[in-house]
Amino acid sequence: MRNGQFDSSSDDDVCEEESAPFDISWIPLSVVGSSQFVGICSLPGCRYKEIRRSLHKDVEELHNQGVEDVFVLCTRGELTKYRVPSLLEVYQQTGLRVHHMPFPDGEAPQLELCARILDELQRSLEANRRTVVHCYGGLGRSALITACLLIQLSVTMTAKEAINILRAHRGHGAIQTIKQYNFLHEFRDRYAAYQESREIPRERCVSR
Repeated sequence: MRNGQFDSSSDDDVCEEESAPFDISWIPLSVVGSSQFVGICSLPGCRYKEIRRSLHKDVEELHNQGVEDVFVLCTRGELTKYRVPSLLEVYQQTGLRVHHMPFPDGEAPQLELCARILDELQRSLEANRRTVVHCYGGLGRSALITACLLIQLSVTMTAKEAINILRAHRGHGAIQTIKQYNFLHEFRDRYAAYQESREIPRERCVSR
């Protein structure tokens, strides 16, 4: 691949790139009876304010850690703002399977979107594909979706327990806003009602 395909900055950007290795937090799903892990990270290649990461090095690190599937929760507008407008294409060009399922920073997803994310996430994990979820900082949206996954996979997992697990592995800033906190505490009941509503039309079709 040509180096130019990784360019995420303009020619006049002379700031020195960060030398710190790209950090991926691997959340063990053993707490919900699975041998799999879900990775959470910040935005690869981000160049915003004091942050100056190398997209090439960060994507290379994803490959070094065996990542096969990437769930991207950032909007296209955010990717442009943070100077990685071609991120999704770079992922695809380097052989990563991309799941672009965005919703706004600081927000919780619509329940239908959340269900779609979790369905695809579970399919990736069931296929034993090493999977990473990221937003911008890897603390709000990514942690929220992973916490929802924990609750979905365990009938006994509480929202508080899921948050504690995420904060133990990702840092105290995981689950950032009141909206995300409330969404997580209401998730089990709302998700069950949503799943039931999806099953009703099927039952009616069968009965006809």
